[in-house]
Amino acid sequence: MGAVLPVVLLILGVGAGIGAGFALRPIPPVDDSTDVDVSEQHSQMKAVSKTPESELSYVKINNQFVVPVIKQDRVSALVVLSLSLETLASETSAVYDREPKLRDAFLQVLFDHAYLGGFDGVYTAPPAMDTLRRSLLSSARKIAGPTISDVLITDIIRQDI
Repeated sequence: MGAVLPVVLLILGVGAGIGAGFALRPIPPVDDSTDVDVSEQHSQMKAVSKTPESELSYVKINNQFVVPVIKQDRVSALVVLSLSLETLASETSAVYDREPKLRDAFLQVLFDHAYLGGFDGVYTAPPAMDTLRRSLLSSARKIAGPTISDVLITDIIRQDI
């Protein structure tokens, strides 16, 4: 009698697992393209892959940016950032060629942002980050042209001193 209880519990557990798996299985996709032949599907897939998203590339700015935060004529913190630029794949080498000028412009924007208190308090709040991104993007477009579609802040940290 004592050996029956574990067997019954095992059967109930397996049954519950099978039932849960059956009830929670994903819904199979509906195939509405039965009237479309394979070559037409292939041409549709090629058309989708030619979107502008596939022509974008990301250029990582090689070194990090270190920005001092000044309070009462003293450095109270350092902010370290890493940036990347979203551009057309055909323009990546042109962006790398302009990197020294881009770094200079980005540092100016970052110093201005720090001077205006952009790195005080909750400096990663969406309004503060959006303002910083827009300023960096505007600066990048002045130097590298309209092929720069976005500035990505990939890392940001503040170290109080």
